[in-house]
Amino acid sequence: MKTLLKLAFSSLLALPLTANAQQETFPEGSVPNEHNLEGVQWPRVDAKGNTYFKIHAPYAKKVQISFRGPMTREADGYWTYVSPKPETVGFHYYQIIVDSVSAADPGTKSYYGMSKWVSAIEIPEGLPYDKVQNVPHGDIRMKKYWSEMTQAWRMCYVYTPPQYDKNSNETYPVLYLQHGGGENETGWVFQGRMSNIIDNLIAEKKAVPMIVVMDRGYAMPPGQSTVRFDNPKTNAFLAGAAVVPPSAPRQTPRPAMNMQRMLGLFPKLLVKEIVPMIDASFRTKPTRENRAMAGLSMGAMHTYIVVMNNQDKFASLGAFSGGGAGPVDQIDTLYDGIFANPQKFNKEFKLFFMSTGSEENPDRVKTFAEAMKAKGLKNVVYYESPGTAHEWLTWRRSLHEFIPLLFK
Repeated sequence: MKTLLKLAFSSLLALPLTANAQQETFPEGSVPNEHNLEGVQWPRVDAKGNTYFKIHAPYAKKVQISFRGPMTREADGYWTYVSPKPETVGFHYYQIIVDSVSAADPGTKSYYGMSKWVSAIEIPEGLPYDKVQNVPHGDIRMKKYWSEMTQAWRMCYVYTPPQYDKNSNETYPVLYLQHGGGENETGWVFQGRMSNIIDNLIAEKKAVPMIVVMDRGYAMPPGQSTVRFDNPKTNAFLAGAAVVPPSAPRQTPRPAMNMQRMLGLFPKLLVKEIVPMIDASFRTKPTRENRAMAGLSMGAMHTYIVVMNNQDKFASLGAFSGGGAGPVDQIDTLYDGIFANPQKFNKEFKLFFMSTGSEENPDRVKTFAEAMKAKGLKNVVYYESPGTAHEWLTWRRSLHEFIPLLFK
């Protein structure tokens, strides 16, 4: 028995030497995707933005990488894919499609997009604003609460700034920050890297310390299901990050859709239940001047509805990739004519921020912002993210521009 154990132990010791002797080679200049699990080498990205995928599926008949194309079967049971040209800088969702079955890549972290858990590959921007730096860090807390409107338990993520627990007598302004269609309350935490962005801005003394609330933007009456964003019609309507491949045309026509069903009860729920719950649970400054809301895509729609119809509760607004506040040819009549009343608007709004990517048909947003400014409306800010479409890099950049302007 002892002899057998010694032989088995000797064999285990020899395994790393055998693995090293057959060390895998990688495309020159490439590194593992930053969203890979620890130690996983594929997919890979090089400095030019080329991507390399490798999947082990020896019994599959066909394997694809979503939004990219078919993979090539190799003799050893692996399938490979090399991008025909560099991909666009930023964060891109993808799935593996094995014999028509779509799934997240088991070698990467998973992110909630397209109403399901999917994978992501990142073409690095090469800037530090959204990276973890050696600065004081805030906390992200999970807050559960009961909703009378939906008759269900809900949960939101709440960012509290550095020193929140230590400075127990200090109160803070609040930003309500919403995700887009097909995503959820985890979006800004993980895909959006909001805590890194805000931590770094606070450390640079460019931002006021604040609380940030990120809730799930779907809320329906009991017994009704929410709209899902994993079908072609809904995806085309939103033209979201989950459905814009790196090489696809950036301007997607939007078919008709039941807007009321998509937005559901959430705008009312935020005002009637979430805001009071946050004010009761955290040390907030519960005044309109210290309360703001922002969101991307569907979240921008939520933001317009909530803020423009509750100006007694919010004084600042941020709409990222959400168009203007309405048709520009109707600007004088929108929201009880507030855009036609500079005196009232300038008194009510501390910040009216609109942003878009340069590759997602920015004219509509830019024209609305210019029309507002032409009417003498102040505190109107337009930001255009260069070279990006309806995707997370647009929204990270937008948040980075928006936060320093809040609560000043």
